[in-house]
Amino acid sequence: MTYDVHLDIFEGPLDLLLYLIKKNDLEIAEIPIAHITSEYLSYIDIMKELNLEVAGEFLVMASTLMQIKARMLLPAPEEEGEEGPNPLEELKNRLLEYQKFKEAAQVLSRREELFSQVHYRFAPAFDKEDYVLDASLFDLIEGFRNVLKELPGDVKEIVYQEIPIEEKIREILDMLEGKDYVTFRDILARQSSQIALVVCFLAILELIRLKQILARQPELFGEIRVYHIANDTVAPLQ
Repeated sequence: MTYDVHLDIFEGPLDLLLYLIKKNDLEIAEIPIAHITSEYLSYIDIMKELNLEVAGEFLVMASTLMQIKARMLLPAPEEEGEEGPNPLEELKNRLLEYQKFKEAAQVLSRREELFSQVHYRFAPAFDKEDYVLDASLFDLIEGFRNVLKELPGDVKEIVYQEIPIEEKIREILDMLEGKDYVTFRDILARQSSQIALVVCFLAILELIRLKQILARQPELFGEIRVYHIANDTVAPLQ
């Protein structure tokens, strides 16, 4: 059964491309298409392995990237005449435009939160280390991939075992009991099988969706901490 994600942190294919470009410290104008295509496809594979429902737009983008890659590997046509649109340049322009709108939306979102009179559920107070960036779905998937790589070979093998997601939800909340936070890595590292790791990851997504936990990091691609949201209200983050 696939897990249909309906989260604020769930983004589309352009977000994934921007994430990979930033992760590899690249500029949009200089996308190494072969490398980015390979990484993009690996994220699609891991999303499927996690039983996350992969929207059709992700698959369309995968096809576009493979088409661009294939086109770049083929020798240029010798015929003279007007060339058609360059799909790579079109993709770069889409990414640049999308990035502008995304940055503008983030500024507006922060201002809305700053001036809003809405009372929020109690959230943990952050000290001077300020883990203030919400971890995206792709940050969480990257953390999952890193833990998966470090598992012993026998743990990586998928053995059928029915593990209710409620069991992992309870386990995560118990880990957070009485603590300011637990790192995302520590939560996943406690799992003894790959299926347990997958269900634990889905439990984290479900708890984020239910607004029972926060996943935050101090900077892009930084360590992810998981905080338990408790009672009452707190002023919006500045």
